[in-house]
Amino acid sequence: MNWQMISSDAEVADLMSRSADCDAVMVDTEFMRRNTFYPQIALLQLCFDNGPLQGEAFLIDPLGLQDVAPLQAMLTRPGLVKVLHSASEDLEVFQRWLGHCPEPLFDTQCAAALLDLGFGLGYGALVKLICDVELPKGETRSDWLQRPLTQSQCDYAAQDVIWLMSIWRELKTRCLEQDKLDWVLADGVDTVNAARSSGIHGYHRRIKNAWKLDPRQLNALVAVCEWREATARDKDKPRGWIVDDKVCLQLAQQRPGSRDALRAAIDMPPAALRRYGDQLLELVAALEDTPDAMLPERLPRPLDASQRDLLKALKTRVREIGADLGTAPEVLLQSGDYELLVRGAAGDSKATPRHWQGWRRERVIEPLQAMLST
Repeated sequence: MNWQMISSDAEVADLMSRSADCDAVMVDTEFMRRNTFYPQIALLQLCFDNGPLQGEAFLIDPLGLQDVAPLQAMLTRPGLVKVLHSASEDLEVFQRWLGHCPEPLFDTQCAAALLDLGFGLGYGALVKLICDVELPKGETRSDWLQRPLTQSQCDYAAQDVIWLMSIWRELKTRCLEQDKLDWVLADGVDTVNAARSSGIHGYHRRIKNAWKLDPRQLNALVAVCEWREATARDKDKPRGWIVDDKVCLQLAQQRPGSRDALRAAIDMPPAALRRYGDQLLELVAALEDTPDAMLPERLPRPLDASQRDLLKALKTRVREIGADLGTAPEVLLQSGDYELLVRGAAGDSKATPRHWQGWRRERVIEPLQAMLST
């Protein structure tokens, strides 16, 4: 496996300078996320297409770098396509580490689905499919923050971008043949925008049975979830290490007014009670004066039987559209899109998701909306 370790600011700057004429770069990261809210970057792997650097993996050690400006410039260079596989977690790493996401983005997992090679294919499966190579998995759970990295770790990390080069070339050729390159790049824009917009708001919608809460309870749930999100980010600890979803829901339902009530009504671990009990009591108490007019609307009830039938019919139609387009049907819509379409047909107007625009609007969304209107 042909790779080179890059561990100083001068080496990074030199590599970025030598890559100026390349038109695509394979990108991967190794990171750790065991006891933290944010992923901890441990290694950046690059492999450039075209030019003198072609075919060699460069393993960039981020732990000793002081000047990341050359990497930031490379990530946002308009004429350099960034090729990643299943990019969402890597985007979170880059957003946290460098303050930028790689763009333009070509996600090979997305491209494989749009070419009907399979939905949600893992990197190893795609290497096997395109290159007929079985990749070793021995370093999957390795400690990537240890130094020095072992030869085995470096070989493992290098293969994640070296084989990606062959995949990129094959998928790009097929995309051009089927006029789908713009589709993949447009979905890359949506993926990057989603990574950028990830904030502390909206988590309450993920909590089971939140739809049962009345407006005042829901107001409390929103506030508690946002407090937890901000606390987790500030302390760089997983959400569940602050308080879990069950506690958030119980706090919203009960809205305890004293330490004794909090202890009696909420299944809160003693350590969390000691650490956060007073903050939560103050938070809940402050919400009690919220005027009715400022309370949020209740979350929608689950779909009824007739709406669920419509949703099933939509999925059948999407399978037909996928067959016509030569794509995996799962890549055409996200799981939540079906419910949005059904509720929209019933008059529940919501903001149109960004990924409903572009090629997807004409090929997928408008036919489905027409079907629902008949």
